Amino acid sequence: MVPLSWYMLLSLAVFTIGVFGFLTRRNIILMFMSIELMLNAVNINLIAISHYMQDLRGQILALFIIAVAAAEAAIGLAIVIALFRNKATAHVDEVQELKG
Repeated sequence: MVPLSWYMLLSLAVFTIGVFGFLTRRNIILMFMSIELMLNAVNINLIAISHYMQDLRGQILALFIIAVAAAEAAIGLAIVIALFRNKATAHVDEVQELKG
């Protein structure tokens, strides 16, 4: 059986890759992919701890997080497509209309 610490290390690695990708990339689509990596790292933690404690609440919460992530991806990609049709760019630095 795989120890719980290995799952935690895997989750830490995936979350770190997601944070690094979000902070260094300027492309909106790559930023969304980095957010999805961070959400999947949280899901790995929830499911591993849930399995370790013999409780289903963490796995149910992970399903809700997957549903929210799918809705976030759909809405985010719709915004990116609308932005690309108007400005022909997907870089965060070139978008000025969203600033207050």
